[in-house]
Amino acid sequence: MRLFKLSLLLVFVTIFSCSKKGTTATRKWLIPEGQVRDGGPGKDGIPSVDNPQFIAVGEVDFLQDDDLVEGVVYKGKQRAYPHAILDWHEIVNDDFDDISYALTYCPLTGTGIAWDRVVDGQLTTFGVSGKLYNNNLMPYDRRTDSYWSQLKLLCVNGTLIGTEAATFPTIETTWKTWKKMYPNSEVLSKNTGYSRNYGVYPYGGYKTDNDYLLFPNSINDDRLPSKERVLGVLNKGANRVYSLNLFATPKVIFDTLGDDELIVIGSQADNFIVAFRKGDLDGFTLDLSQLPVLGMDNAGNALTIDGRIVEGPLSGTRLEQPISFMGYWFAFGTFYAGIGIYE
Repeated sequence: MRLFKLSLLLVFVTIFSCSKKGTTATRKWLIPEGQVRDGGPGKDGIPSVDNPQFIAVGEVDFLQDDDLVEGVVYKGKQRAYPHAILDWHEIVNDDFDDISYALTYCPLTGTGIAWDRVVDGQLTTFGVSGKLYNNNLMPYDRRTDSYWSQLKLLCVNGTLIGTEAATFPTIETTWKTWKKMYPNSEVLSKNTGYSRNYGVYPYGGYKTDNDYLLFPNSINDDRLPSKERVLGVLNKGANRVYSLNLFATPKVIFDTLGDDELIVIGSQADNFIVAFRKGDLDGFTLDLSQLPVLGMDNAGNALTIDGRIVEGPLSGTRLEQPISFMGYWFAFGTFYAGIGIYE
């Protein structure tokens, strides 16, 4: 009997130890566990890029002008991550100057977000778990094996459950616009360590077929076509989307979301939308002839696409940005039920 009790104690100690170390997922989920789907390839079956290699703009020979890229601009430096590569890998763990982030991209929801890799005070990398929630990527962090929801920006299972993902701003646009804005930027190369056909989109007609989803969603919001590309702005609990179709003629939108005045600038021809907190800008006149400069306010403050003021009385400062990123409409309509649509 004493031996049995000792064995039972060892089992409890082992379970507690594993739970503390975060080596396995816990039973508790912050999302309906029954809606967590197995996407097919399994954990790391879609391999993240953990040693990214970069080339100059002039060396890129695998992109067409209308191919999309996710861009990160930081301290005067720029890096572009082509969707042609992200479609096959979904996560790039990178270090850029003094920041470490994972560029997470879900080809099924069209959402690209840069996550801070310092989580709970410790550096980690993220991998592709092979699981999906509402057709959206679920990364896992390799330090604790916790599972995250990309669109909820939240750890939903594991040691870090309830932890919010910190983000860095990204710019989604076409290769044509990016290389015009940043001809000296770095571009993620095809030298990923894996053999993939980066010239072929791996999901067939998924991008253009509005009725094609891999799995059913928990919410179906048909106010816009499912695959319409929109900028989702998540501002302190107040959320709204801005369709790229609003910007058939390039324009500036002044809007109020939550307690903040926003300035939203977009161009369908140049294929971008960006949002900032208005701050001290006095009006704004759009002029896209000198991209990445977007134009100037009434006081002579020139604003760039990454939020810097490069000329005028506010020169040297930058506008704050709410959490915002591009994606398919159905993704925002599903994850942020009842989200506002700017008309």
